[in-house]
Amino acid sequence: MTNLALIVGASGIVGSATASLLVEEGWQVAGLARQPAAQPGVTPIAANLQDPASLAAALADVQPAYLFITTWSRQATEAENIRVNAAMVRNLFDALRPMGSLRHAALVTGLKHYLGPFEAYGKGTLPQTPFREDQGRLDVENFYYAQEDELFAAAERDGFTWSVHRPHTIIGKAVGNAMNMGTTLAVYATICRETGRPFYFPGSAVQWQGLTDMTDARLLARHLLWAATTPAAANEAFNVVNGDVFRWQWMWSRIADWFGIKAEPFDGVVRPLEAQMIDDAGVWRGIVERYGLIEPDLARLASPWHTDADLGRPIEVVTDMSKSRRLGFTAYQPTDDAFFALFEQLRVDRLIP
Repeated sequence: MTNLALIVGASGIVGSATASLLVEEGWQVAGLARQPAAQPGVTPIAANLQDPASLAAALADVQPAYLFITTWSRQATEAENIRVNAAMVRNLFDALRPMGSLRHAALVTGLKHYLGPFEAYGKGTLPQTPFREDQGRLDVENFYYAQEDELFAAAERDGFTWSVHRPHTIIGKAVGNAMNMGTTLAVYATICRETGRPFYFPGSAVQWQGLTDMTDARLLARHLLWAATTPAAANEAFNVVNGDVFRWQWMWSRIADWFGIKAEPFDGVVRPLEAQMIDDAGVWRGIVERYGLIEPDLARLASPWHTDADLGRPIEVVTDMSKSRRLGFTAYQPTDDAFFALFEQLRVDRLIP
């Protein structure tokens, strides 16, 4: 397979969107995950990135020309995030090295490059917004930096090009994902509608009033494909967002309207989703039974902690994409339409009523 693309984390939000796009474009695609989901046109590879021996065995006969790393493993501390996630990237390149087939490797990270890791998220001295790729790294330990360093070292040693992609909060479909604002908000809105609870914005006044942006997983997939096949984009790091900006006070009403509920005006009180939804597992099971849905485990659909982290930030966050635009990437995606497309898909797949 001379033009094989290997997607690592193929069952996640970004990986599944990338796999769908590449298959649609006629690529040969293999998808690696611990428990690969069935995806049309994708050859599944079951492997654990934290187990070098089994990873090497799983990839022994795989010769990808293109590699897309779209996964990470959440740990209890940033020190553990660094140790585990750097090792995962290192193990992957070690396993692929004997074949010598790689021409390009892409790594998906995110805006924590500028905002800091979870333990210091949005705190301390941060670069000015809009965030730009030339602002560099914060003076703080960050597993994104450790992942990048493994990528850079492998590329220099093994002679392939690389790209780093830094999306803002990603809108897309996946089940069992650790960071999934779109599905989390869909589940929260559904619970509010079914129980009559108020649809409160869970974040900060800054996020309610300030400008922000987001990233549709489908647009990110197009950006990954563009960078992998555009010579001028080789060996560069890029921000990736939809291209529009909005305020949550507008978007919250748009989401509420889609679900046929009222958006409560923000009154200055922060009401984190993690607290609001702490006892909702049973409520969700009842909704699933009532409507014949397919996923009764609330924890596999909603990630309130991550949504709270994004919507609770104390600074306005907007992202500059001039670097990609100058090099020819012009794709655009209205963010409200991205939410609505996701909600429609969740309904079609019987994940929400």
